[in-house]
Amino acid sequence: MTAVFRAERISAAQVLSESADLVRPALREAVTRLHPWLAEMAAYSFGWREGAAAGGKGVRQALAVLGARAVGADAGAGVPGAVAVELVHAFSLLHDDIMDGDTTRRGRPALWKAYGTGPAVLAGDALFALAVGVLADVPGGVRLLSGALADVMRGQADDLLFTARPWTGPEAVTPEEYRVMAEGKTGALLGCSLALGALLGGAPRPVVAALDRAGRHAGVAFQLADDVLGIWGSAEVTGKPVGGDLREGRRTYPVLAALGAPEGARLPGLLRGHRTAEAAALVEAAGGRAAALAEAHAHLAAARGLLDGLPLEPGAAAELAVLLDALADRER
Repeated sequence: MTAVFRAERISAAQVLSESADLVRPALREAVTRLHPWLAEMAAYSFGWREGAAAGGKGVRQALAVLGARAVGADAGAGVPGAVAVELVHAFSLLHDDIMDGDTTRRGRPALWKAYGTGPAVLAGDALFALAVGVLADVPGGVRLLSGALADVMRGQADDLLFTARPWTGPEAVTPEEYRVMAEGKTGALLGCSLALGALLGGAPRPVVAALDRAGRHAGVAFQLADDVLGIWGSAEVTGKPVGGDLREGRRTYPVLAALGAPEGARLPGLLRGHRTAEAAALVEAAGGRAAALAEAHAHLAAARGLLDGLPLEPGAAAELAVLLDALADRER
C-alpha cells in the first residue's frame, strides 16, 4: 500500500488529505469487524454517514504515516499505527463528550445524544478493543499504545479535577500543572502516533523515543490552540457553542495566564456569573490569548529542535514540519 507525497511546497491540508486517503480503506475495514450496531455508531462518530470527507482532520493518522516515512520506510508501513490511533482517538472523543456534557461534536449531535449514553460508552469501548487488536502482532506496539493511554487518562483526570479547584490562591491550578495535563490529555497520543509509525518503519529505539517526545510537545501546542478556539473560535469552525469553555469553568491556559495579570482580578467574578462575553474580552485584554499562542509556539520550537537532531528522510521531515507548524495556527 503506497501513496504519492509531494515534498516541495506541500500544505498541511494536502498532508492530511493524502494520509487520510491512504488510511481510510484500512480504517473502514477494521470497523467492519465490529458488531453491526457498534459499526453503525462508529461510522456516525467518524462522519462516514454524512460522506467520506466528513469527520475530523486526521492529524494523528498523518503523524503515524509520516513517522514511518521519516525513518525511511514506505508510507504503508505506518498504516496499522494510523488505524490504531484513529480508533483510540475516536474512543476518547466519545467518552470526553459524555464526561464534559458536550451535546454537539463537529456541528451535529454528539454520539451520546444521538444514540444514548450507554450505547456511546459501549461504542467507545469497542473502538478501544479494536485498536488493541490492530497492534496485537506488532512487537512493542501494544506496550507503546497502552503507555500513551495511561498518560491520556491521567491528563483527563487532572482536567476534570481542575474545575473543582479555586480560581485564585494556593490551591489554584498553575500553568505548569496545565502543561503536565495537556501533555497527557493531548500530547501523549500525538507522540504515540509518531512513535508507532517509526516503530513500524523499523527505527531504532532512541529514534522512536525522540519522535514520541516531539509529538508530545506538538500535542501541548495543539491543546493550547484548542483552548484559544474554545474561547474565540466561531461555532461554524469548532462545531461547538461559542464560549463553552468559559461557561463550564474550564482551566484553560488563556484563563490561567490572564488570572496572573493585574487586570485578571475581576475575572473570577465574571466566570462565576457566566458573563462569558465580558470574560473573553478581559482574558484577551489581560494577555491570555497572546500568552497561550506564545506558549504553543514555544512547544512547537521544542518539537522542531528534537526533529532537527534526528537522521530523518528529508521529504517526510519537511512535510512533518509543515504539519506541526499548522497545529498552533489552525481553525477546526
